[in-house]
Amino acid sequence: MPTELHGQLTAADASFAVVVSRFNDLITKRLLEGAIDTVVRHGGSADKVTVVWVPGSFEIPLAASTLAKTGKYSAVICLGAVIQGSTSHHEYINSQVAAGIMSITRETGIPVTFGVITCESMDQALDRAGGKVGNKGHEATLAAIEMISLLKKIKS
Repeated sequence: MPTELHGQLTAADASFAVVVSRFNDLITKRLLEGAIDTVVRHGGSADKVTVVWVPGSFEIPLAASTLAKTGKYSAVICLGAVIQGSTSHHEYINSQVAAGIMSITRETGIPVTFGVITCESMDQALDRAGGKVGNKGHEATLAAIEMISLLKKIKS
């Protein structure tokens, strides 16, 4: 029978950095609320969450990388909202932010999760920030919590 490893959804003793874009803050504040609520609901402490505000989603990877490299945090959660406009600008932002976040995870071995909403409209963004489709801040935080636990099991 194969050995299987699964992460647990407990945030006790974990510390988190949350990088949040100020751009589209109507959305990102809701994502942040979902993230902090998720930490607390899973046994963590809001006192062990450091929130770092950046101008826009494009700046998220630099702040996330700097935070991950400090070794102070069990995970870094990235939250933003990129909403399609009348040009293709959003496509360039989305792909670069996603690639940046993935590279930080590989470089540091620290879970860095993607809670950046990429939508066609403000209505879609609101649906993903606590509306009909849930809260992507909650989802990104759950992924961070599970990965912290899983990585500990892999390393032990």
